Amino acid sequence: REAPIPKMLAPCLLRRVILTVPLVFVVALLLTEPVRSDQEAGTAIPAESRPCVDCHAFEFMQRALQDLKKTAYNLDTRTETLLLQVEKRNLCDCVTANLLN
Repeated sequence: REAPIPKMLAPCLLRRVILTVPLVFVVALLLTEPVRSDQEAGTAIPAESRPCVDCHAFEFMQRALQDLKKTAYNLDTRTETLLLQVEKRNLCDCVTANLLN
């Protein structure tokens, strides 16, 4: 029959395990060979068939510019409509005031 672990030794062993496990992970990470940039994960897609990052950025910027142009046009149109309404209201108020005098 095995001797039971003394009560004072159990916390010490637990503390040692808690410190050792992260240390083992750190050492394992340091010893593994890092993935080089020429090693791609998964299936390799030839560079000719992949759109470049610059192309995606350019397309995104084109769409954003088109959206901004539409928004600016809508704001210009709305502003012009509101100005015309104000001018019409002022004109009507002026004509009404002249008719009353």
